Amino acid sequence: MIDIIINGCNGTMGQVVSEATLADPQVRVVAGIDARPQLIDNPYPTYDSLDACAVDCDVIIDFSRHDAVKPLLSAAAQRKIPVVVATTGLSGEDIAFLEEKSQDIPIFLSANMSLGINLLCDLVSQSAGVLSEDFDIEIIEKHHNKKIDSPSGTAYTIANTINEALSNSKTFTYGRHSKDNRRLQDEIGIHSIRGGTIVGEHSVLFAGIDEILEIRHIAHSKQIFAEGAIKAAKFLVSVKEPDIYDMTDMMAYQTQVTNIYTSKDAAMITLNSLPNSPKIVADIFKALGDSGINIDMISQTAPVNNRINISFTLPEKDLNKAIELIGPFNTRIGELRTDVFAEISKITVEGLGMEKQTGIAGKVFEVMADNDLSIKIITTSETKISFIVDMIDEENAMTALKNAFNL
Repeated sequence: MIDIIINGCNGTMGQVVSEATLADPQVRVVAGIDARPQLIDNPYPTYDSLDACAVDCDVIIDFSRHDAVKPLLSAAAQRKIPVVVATTGLSGEDIAFLEEKSQDIPIFLSANMSLGINLLCDLVSQSAGVLSEDFDIEIIEKHHNKKIDSPSGTAYTIANTINEALSNSKTFTYGRHSKDNRRLQDEIGIHSIRGGTIVGEHSVLFAGIDEILEIRHIAHSKQIFAEGAIKAAKFLVSVKEPDIYDMTDMMAYQTQVTNIYTSKDAAMITLNSLPNSPKIVADIFKALGDSGINIDMISQTAPVNNRINISFTLPEKDLNKAIELIGPFNTRIGELRTDVFAEISKITVEGLGMEKQTGIAGKVFEVMADNDLSIKIITTSETKISFIVDMIDEENAMTALKNAFNL
């Protein structure tokens, strides 16, 4: 159970978060903080500051005012409590103070707690890289008539995301009232609409010649922001290390391992005591390639006494052909020894979040060791770990790995 304190608990979003926690058995609100502590009869004790609150908690969720963030972070840093900052309208001074306190505690900062908005940021970043030369970019945000800050913090986030993808080559233009010049190519237009009870709508227009691409996100209730904040709180409790985190970090953490699968019908060849000669290595793999043999995994040891070992996998149907092609190298290089492995399986552990998370490879090795399962070779990329095991060990390895990564 994760114990939460809500800062700004009597505000609109504070109450939505309170309500959302009731439906989540993994969290509970143990106290609230609000400038008007008696305004609402909450089912938990409410105080006017964190200093006045002696209740222990695992994490604080902040939906308050920008001028309440610095006092909160000061008190939280003293008590070593992680904080999810969902308050918008922070100044440069506020951000600098937040960065300072992130050296003491984990802080999650996002102008918008919606997972959909953060996916929108990824999409517009990719789109900007492709379309920016021929398309004008405009951002339109709509909110309810009680929202104070304008443009919204989310609109700024979207604009900055686009600008970063374009090497910060754009300038921001806020509305066009009273302007008497035509639109410039280096502009990103940002426009705000306030009215009624609009929860939140953000649109990004890429306007080209005779075509328009629009990417839009609509929030139909504040519930999505509360649920996003609760997910952020769980994430902060799990990471523990002081730093500034955002939705990108959380989504990477959630997708650190999303799939584990096997492929059979493979064989492996290891060339032992091969001279450390780029020419010889190139000749071997050129011969294999010229014969239409598709090499998959390749693993090479560091040179020792000017000798290396190289292992690689290939389709089992091509094994005899590969052995025949390597034969002349065995004859020519006296110390070269060729080992052949059939009846093997390749296991792949993958996830987009692996690029930003540490410890995945260590966990794979730990799982295999705990189950007394040997790895023959292993290769990695930013989002994938692939390794070879004996086919007889495949089922045990898959079961252990899926249990370890909750798949």
